[in-house]
Amino acid sequence: MVIVMQKQASPEAVENVLAELKRLNFVPHISEGESRVVIGAIGPAPTEELIEQLRALPQVETAVRITKPYKLASREFRHDDSFVMISDVKTGNGRFVVAAGPCGVESEQQTVDAACIAKKHGASVVRGGAFKPRTSPYSFQGLGEEGLRILEKARETTGMPIVTEVTAPELVETVAQTADMLQIGARNTQNFALLAEAGKSGKPVLFKRGMSTSLAEFLQAAEYILSQGNPNVILCERGIRTFETATRFTLDLGAVPVLKELSHLPVWVDPSHAAGKRSLVEPLALAAAAAGADGLIVEVHPTPETAKSDAAQQLNEAEFSALMSRLRPVVEALGKEL
Repeated sequence: MVIVMQKQASPEAVENVLAELKRLNFVPHISEGESRVVIGAIGPAPTEELIEQLRALPQVETAVRITKPYKLASREFRHDDSFVMISDVKTGNGRFVVAAGPCGVESEQQTVDAACIAKKHGASVVRGGAFKPRTSPYSFQGLGEEGLRILEKARETTGMPIVTEVTAPELVETVAQTADMLQIGARNTQNFALLAEAGKSGKPVLFKRGMSTSLAEFLQAAEYILSQGNPNVILCERGIRTFETATRFTLDLGAVPVLKELSHLPVWVDPSHAAGKRSLVEPLALAAAAAGADGLIVEVHPTPETAKSDAAQQLNEAEFSALMSRLRPVVEALGKEL
């Protein structure tokens, strides 16, 4: 359920509600808006008598039951759009962000060069995979902890925060020491132990939808992160598996407005993995922005033809520059800032 405090409710009144919820064996989660505090309470099914009891507490405006199976991600929990801070970069609630960089961290030179290209043409976040979960065990798996060191160099060179994937619960602490934002990839969408550990880290989490995951399942999985007291979750559509083979995956553009309707969380799109080839990345990226996405994560490589992974879908500098120049008018037409 959700308890909505009156405008400008005192800290003492909020603490009083929190104490009462804990006494009743609920786990409270606070969401602070510009003028009021909303408290989500996870626990036993609330009775009408309990809801009336909470409504009677000082400076409580109302208490309502959340009907969705996903609670903290729901619009019922928070009506206005939330935003996430990736270091000093804001995404959501009117701010459109592009994260760009190589699929995999292959060398310091390659990664720093890609990061510089990303910054030069307007990206705000550097992406790069140090740990790479691949379909084949014989494919390039990333450089691991050495890759994290290289990403630190890219951040030092560009001043941009970094996002990188964490692939197992036991790696969360290691990756979180370097990354400004953790990425949970599509193959781990329902790795609930990993999601819980990522939530405990307190770091922002870029959470990708699984290739066969429904939107309801996706939002319920996001609860594993949110329920650990970490509200900083970005939902990411990256394509789903269908009968179509012309693209690597089928980008579910409809997921963007649906997620924005069902949830207050920021929504990003990964056009690179959906497309599977660089000629399709730009049109899918523009369509995602037009559909209402809050950001993009795009693969960029200084020499894509030499890439050790996903060579066909990584953009070179000229292609990324063209994408960014065409993206800006779309974003601005929707009243957002890039």
